[in-house]
Amino acid sequence: MKPPPLIRCAIYTRKSTEEGLDKDFNTLDAQRESAEACIASQRSQGWKLVPTRYDDGGFSGGTTERPALKRLLADIEAGLIDCVVVYKVDRLSRSLLDFVQMLQVFERRQVAFVSVTQQFNTTTSMGRLTLNILLSFAQFEREIITERIRDKCAASRRKGKWTGGRPMLGYDVAPEGRRLLVNPREAEQVRRIFAAYLELRSLNALVRHAKDHGWRNKTWTNRKGAVCGGLPLTRSQLGDLLNNPLYIGQVVYKDERHPGEQPAIIDAALFAQVQQELQHQDRTGGAEHRVKHPALLRGLLRCAPCGCGMTHSYRAPRGTGRAYRHYLCQRKNTGHSDACPTPWLPAAEIERVVVDEIKAIGSDPLLAAEVLAEVRKGSAAELEAATQVLTSAKATFADLDRRLRMEVTGGATIDAARLADLNDRLRQAEQDAAKAKVRVAAAKAALPDEHQARTALQRFTPVFDGLSPGDQAALLQSLLVSVSFDATAGRMALAFRPTGIAALMPRDGGASTPPTGP
Repeated sequence: MKPPPLIRCAIYTRKSTEEGLDKDFNTLDAQRESAEACIASQRSQGWKLVPTRYDDGGFSGGTTERPALKRLLADIEAGLIDCVVVYKVDRLSRSLLDFVQMLQVFERRQVAFVSVTQQFNTTTSMGRLTLNILLSFAQFEREIITERIRDKCAASRRKGKWTGGRPMLGYDVAPEGRRLLVNPREAEQVRRIFAAYLELRSLNALVRHAKDHGWRNKTWTNRKGAVCGGLPLTRSQLGDLLNNPLYIGQVVYKDERHPGEQPAIIDAALFAQVQQELQHQDRTGGAEHRVKHPALLRGLLRCAPCGCGMTHSYRAPRGTGRAYRHYLCQRKNTGHSDACPTPWLPAAEIERVVVDEIKAIGSDPLLAAEVLAEVRKGSAAELEAATQVLTSAKATFADLDRRLRMEVTGGATIDAARLADLNDRLRQAEQDAAKAKVRVAAAKAALPDEHQARTALQRFTPVFDGLSPGDQAALLQSLLVSVSFDATAGRMALAFRPTGIAALMPRDGGASTPPTGP
């Protein structure tokens, strides 16, 4: 009699928490013992246990980011496993979508799936239906657990309890957890930060002040034992700190504030003064001057040394009646002043330099020819990129269509919803690529020749000078892609839009119609 074919069986076990895993006989051992007994009962059918263990202790079934599961799938792809045995279906996954994707891998590699306590066979349609029903209930149970945890956190917050998360500067988490204790040294630093802001009345100035005094953010040790934090305070971190009601003994849940169990570090009156000043800066920090003096280079000016954009800011010292506009590198604005050599740039001066440069290009035939050559080069590169995207999208769509036909004709189980969704997204990608190709081709076709471009750039001076400040900003936005400024080398580079140059051409013998602001 011919012996049955060898079926190499792998056992996968999982537990969501690490509680009890240090025992001599834990949940993972119990799952494995039941699976080993199942494999032993099928020894006459050629079943044999592989020696490799696939145990995930302390990992949720709602995610596939599990080390043992990844090793199991890798061994399946390598052809080392013929059958996967689990104690229950939800040990492998509690997510219906994740499990269906794994089941498709099993079918593609001709790997059987067996649950010890739930009798079904994945090689039959009824077995697959039963499996999907069980997984639906497992996913429902996981969603119920998630809702219970969310409700418990909300109730704890409303009672003023600490529910976890990254510890804040000024507090330490109690050894038993669930409670915050004041760190005296850090608490004094927090008080000094609040007092310094009221004196300086500027977050940027506060960043520099904190750096000068060596103030750093919270240092703590995570669950893996790694030390985190201890870095210089950034502008956003200082803003969050100044706005955090935790320091006046309150906790926040969504839009609600509740009395907290932790002691207050900051006096409520001081906290209210800081909030009032922050709101004043947000409300009047240059806003009253934006209509009269809009930022002509907002979103265009970039810092060449570090590659970051440059933000437009106002400074209006109280009692002076004057406003100072400037552009500042975003990297320096977040507290990394040593990493960027670009200083604060006076807004009016740099805007005047950019406008004068465009006017000079219009009056110099050689400069106009260089600009046109660069614009054409960029337009051709963009068209080539769009064409590559379109080609790739078509190839992917064709491959998916071929695989779909093979699965349908082969009689395998098909996740129609997932394939339909992927199919729709690929169709959308094809449409987007086609639109990009048409858009770039239209921009290239609309690009005037050298004589027309020079004529258009010559028209910039009378057109720009006749516009309001808001419309001048809109014209620069439509004409330029970016303005790169290198403070170290003292150089500035302008990148033009093809359609922007064409917009300066007169229409039907009349005047041009440049874009305007709202």
